[in-house]
Amino acid sequence: MTRKLKIAIVGPAHPYRGGLASIMETMAREFQSRGYEVDIQTFTLQYPSLLFPGKSQTVDTPAPEDLNIRRRVSTINPLSWWSVGRELHRTKPDIVLMKYWTPFMAPCFGSIARLARSNGHTKVVCQIDNVEPHEHHIIDRPFNRYYLNSVDGFIYMSEQVHGELKAYTSAPALFSPHPMFENFGGRVERSEACKELGLDPNARYAMFFGLIRDYKGLDTLLEAWAKFRREGYKLLIAGEFYASRDKYISIIERLGLQSDIVLHDYFIPDERVKYYFSAADCVVLPYKTATQSGVTQICYNFCTPVIVTNVGGLAEIVPNDRVGYVCEPSVDGVADALERVFEDDNIERFAHNMIEERKRFSWGAMCDKIEELYAQITF
Repeated sequence: MTRKLKIAIVGPAHPYRGGLASIMETMAREFQSRGYEVDIQTFTLQYPSLLFPGKSQTVDTPAPEDLNIRRRVSTINPLSWWSVGRELHRTKPDIVLMKYWTPFMAPCFGSIARLARSNGHTKVVCQIDNVEPHEHHIIDRPFNRYYLNSVDGFIYMSEQVHGELKAYTSAPALFSPHPMFENFGGRVERSEACKELGLDPNARYAMFFGLIRDYKGLDTLLEAWAKFRREGYKLLIAGEFYASRDKYISIIERLGLQSDIVLHDYFIPDERVKYYFSAADCVVLPYKTATQSGVTQICYNFCTPVIVTNVGGLAEIVPNDRVGYVCEPSVDGVADALERVFEDDNIERFAHNMIEERKRFSWGAMCDKIEELYAQITF
């Protein structure tokens, strides 16, 4: 791309927390490094408190000084959709880049996209995480239809998402795997990580990491751990409950796993993530459904071996018996993978292989695909 592009990003960014905001900010920096003009318009309100199961949607850290982030979008205020959409219509960015992960965003994002692209110049590109949500509602299909048909082209990160996307639109779509998260820094010494987290450095740790939702299969992992359990091995659960905490505590008590579990049930801020992935011997993603997972890309960043279930696009990202194991989404499948990952020198072997495998997952490659897609779109 020889011409310098003008790109407007609409979606999560500071002060909103979590992986989605990190993704949009990292892509903004990559495009800025190419000399492009980049503007981010994020939320004044992302989710009404009634619909948000966590404790806080935002962080208190200062805004990044290297990015132009403006808070202008309320997902429940159509006047803000009109205001942002009309501004984009008038200022004519070459690309409006959006992130889509839930049909709840469809009315807001679809309205902004339609207004922006009606100037005959701006092309709307979507980096799409999910088409069909993990937790289904009656509004999903009409909301999806409204948004997906307002987009000129898509970047998808798993074949499952691509297949679902084709049921709604014939717009151009290109594959690019989820890039590796690099914003969390590098590994630290395991002894330091254990000290920071209050963990016993003599124990071995498998870790479940991330927001706890029912579709992520923590109940399966707990049942599997009861079959696997052995002296000196612990299951570290690190993440905020977005499902019933009581349900999982009851499972732990029923299985008698209280002494096996280390529970850090709160949101893990970015600056603390390195300690968890440096202390853990492996990470387990026992998902019941999935498209892709940002957690696998954190594992690659820290070279922490990973067990995933054979659902959605997880097996596309985790080569079996090279950087971890792909298992069936069942108690026996997860328990067997836990047995194997701790055998012989598998942890060390997988960690070494991750150094080579992670070269596939660069932010530069993702942004190259966005530029390639932009060039393919015609009005």
